[in-house]
Amino acid sequence: MFKPALVAVALVAVASAAQAQPAASAYPKLIPAPGGEVVIPFEGFQRAYDDMKYAPARHAGDFLYISGVIAGPISGEAHDPEAFKGQVRRAFKTLKRILDAEGLTFADVVMINTFHVWDGPGFEGTKAEQFSAFSTAKDEFMSAPHPAWTAVGTTGLLSDNGVVEIQMIAYAPRRPAKP
Repeated sequence: MFKPALVAVALVAVASAAQAQPAASAYPKLIPAPGGEVVIPFEGFQRAYDDMKYAPARHAGDFLYISGVIAGPISGEAHDPEAFKGQVRRAFKTLKRILDAEGLTFADVVMINTFHVWDGPGFEGTKAEQFSAFSTAKDEFMSAPHPAWTAVGTTGLLSDNGVVEIQMIAYAPRRPAKP
């Protein structure tokens, strides 16, 4: 079982790393796996991969499967709908960096699964206000043609203040190797 403090530190490290400019390094890192590879898009995800034993993204065949990215307040942030839009934007910037690592864009996303904590400590407002704030921020990154989308209510996420976890699948056909 993960300790909440470790989870919070790991999630904040990933969120903070997503905001930092990428340095010239070994990232994105691709780790060979059956049918494709594990994608570690930037250094902030390396610790999560090593300590929590999950792939931030995995390319298999013609699809990229992106693990959930949590949107919610970090220390000192407000819990109202307007602040939540900023938290969703932060999550989508992280998702963009994951897509970028594979040469993809949000236009390549074919499926979104979102897991919403409607009555949790990370958001002060109604279900309708949360969904509206989420949709408004999402639409800043994604336009038509829209992907398939399943939104599910849940009682909690790995991060205690997490409001929504966003998981994606992108169409990512293999490109022939250049001679």
